[in-house]
Amino acid sequence: MGGNQTLVTEFLLVGFLLSPWMRILLFGVFSLFFTFTLLGNGVILGLISLNSRLHTPMYFFLSHLATVDIAYACNTVPQMLVNLLRPAQPISFAGCMTQTFLFLIFAATECLLLVVMSYDRYVAICLPLRYSTIMSWRVCLTLAVTSWTIGVLSALVHLMLLLPSPFCGPQKVNHFFCELVAVLKLICADTHLNELVTMVSGVLMMVGPLFTIVVSYAHILHAILKIQSGEGRWKAFSTCSSHLCVVGLFYGTAIILYVVPQHGDSQEQNKYLLLFHSLFNPMLNPLIYSLRNRDVNAALRRWLKRRDLHESLTDKKKLNINRPNVSPYLICAQEYRDML
Repeated sequence: MGGNQTLVTEFLLVGFLLSPWMRILLFGVFSLFFTFTLLGNGVILGLISLNSRLHTPMYFFLSHLATVDIAYACNTVPQMLVNLLRPAQPISFAGCMTQTFLFLIFAATECLLLVVMSYDRYVAICLPLRYSTIMSWRVCLTLAVTSWTIGVLSALVHLMLLLPSPFCGPQKVNHFFCELVAVLKLICADTHLNELVTMVSGVLMMVGPLFTIVVSYAHILHAILKIQSGEGRWKAFSTCSSHLCVVGLFYGTAIILYVVPQHGDSQEQNKYLLLFHSLFNPMLNPLIYSLRNRDVNAALRRWLKRRDLHESLTDKKKLNINRPNVSPYLICAQEYRDML
């Protein structure tokens, strides 16, 4: 049986069962969403790296989340866009295994990063006097590296079980990318061990972290309710609301996909749920953090003001190129004060 695997050189990705005009429409819409995902998370990364006020543990972890979201989308969406224009596109065996491996890494890492971010908020609100000591840069770096390492090791376990398995025809993956559960259905051997590891991994990587997040926010809520001023309560809650929205979106779809038992022919429903999980979540995350986070908004406004000022100074310099005794920076000084 194991020798059959050497005959498998590629898989066919079935994708979505849609009419041709609907495929073209969705290609345009999803291309736009993919662009927004890259731009939104790219802006978050740029603002955090360029603005010293955002060099804090909270935004350090947010930069890792943005990195995961970009990688998450880049791993699955381009292949899906190709399949929308040209259905049943082949993907090599090595490419399929790589795509599955990377997807598992990014999914597990995001689960753990969301837990780390909730712990950061717990320390900031419940233990504010010890925050700088507990959340030192060494601790932050350790937590981030640990999240990535566990994500890689978890994905490696699935890959090591998947690679020796014999695959037999037809090699049609009923999905828009090489998703683990869809690939397991093509194995012509006993997959109980693979399914058991998938279920245990789902519990450890989703239910366990989600329970930890709920416990953290229970303590946070208790601490917020003890704050006397309404303004203080609102400020403390606003720092957590963005993270709660992201947690709800991520874990809501993930638990339905990998933890809740499936009934009947739910493969098509799972495709759309996973599409939301791998495309819309990474696109919505930067929107949620930028719209509901005053620090990110302020950093973006300062960057736009500096850009406008630079363009204004450049224009003044061009206009006064023949007036060497007049400094364009002095001319624009009042304009700069007005903007501030």
